[in-house]
Amino acid sequence: MRDPHYIGLIHKDPDSGYGVSFPDMPGITAVADSLDEAIAQGAAVLAFALEDWTGQRPIPRSLEQLRLDPDFQEAASDAVVAAILPSPDYYQAAE
Repeated sequence: MRDPHYIGLIHKDPDSGYGVSFPDMPGITAVADSLDEAIAQGAAVLAFALEDWTGQRPIPRSLEQLRLDPDFQEAASDAVVAAILPSPDYYQAAE
């Protein structure tokens, strides 16, 4: 069975690179120099985290479900919202 996608929030501060966080995967983050690399790094970090995950994996919420969450609304207000599928190969393709 293929892993489901997770919603990622991509932020860019004026003096730094892109940062990716996942509301349904607390503590899992990625950084990159470009938006494309951020998505690729996000896919790779998700795959890596899930590969070694112990216990029940976090169940990703749909975008519709997340939009009802006030914390998500605040975090997403200045972010690019992306559906990211865990994939170690995605990162290699972006290099």
